[in-house]
Amino acid sequence: MSEKNGKSGRNDQSGRSDSSGEQVAAGNVPSARDDSAEPIRVQKGMFGARNGGDTSGYGGLVRTVSFPGASARPYGGPGGVFDEVADELEGALEEQGLVPESAIEKTVVDRDELTFHIAREHLVQVARTLRDDPALRFELCTGVSGVHFLGDKGRELHAVYHLRSLTHGRLIRLEVSAPDADPHVPSLVEVYPTNDWHERETYDFFGLIFDGHPALTRIMMPDDWQGFPQRKDYPLGGIPIEYKGAQIPAPDQRRSYN
Repeated sequence: MSEKNGKSGRNDQSGRSDSSGEQVAAGNVPSARDDSAEPIRVQKGMFGARNGGDTSGYGGLVRTVSFPGASARPYGGPGGVFDEVADELEGALEEQGLVPESAIEKTVVDRDELTFHIAREHLVQVARTLRDDPALRFELCTGVSGVHFLGDKGRELHAVYHLRSLTHGRLIRLEVSAPDADPHVPSLVEVYPTNDWHERETYDFFGLIFDGHPALTRIMMPDDWQGFPQRKDYPLGGIPIEYKGAQIPAPDQRRSYN
């Protein structure tokens, strides 16, 4: 979409024209984040275990687990590529009559990775734009993964998509959230058909319902299985393991070594 090259003024406003911006564009300085980090929980010990002895040697460790806050421009990346992708996506959405701030809840650059947090009602439109726009061309979605954050009230369930542009050699992430009480996310199978079984797996393990999926059924667990095994509030164990001549109780019913 060559006409969008005129959006270079937006790049100039982002500050990449000064010396510090040139350093970011060269990949020498990480993108700055604001101070709006979102605390999720306070974790004790190395792994956060609460019902057993901590054998890691870090039982006294206490730290706050937080989501990174929104990043400030310039976003950086090799040659300023993150700013370029963000500009092209925002411009393409504007051309479709969609205010970018309505679709993109926040943009995060963390550990040299670019993530767009998308409002779930706009997910399909954003994904189709990322796939079809000539300046973006993220043709491949390598799947969707579920995450369950008990402490992220009102958006406990997250769906994370990894998109790759084979044309431009770029990799980004999309992230969408939904509450436990309304675990619905639009299916992307019509945009990325290879997401078919990935969405089924995420539904199977996390209970995220992908509206519009052609056949949203369990793929790993039995059809009559109760609950979603990879949620953080799912009980450990629950079924004993049987061997010839012996029976091992479920992990949550075994002897404690505290």
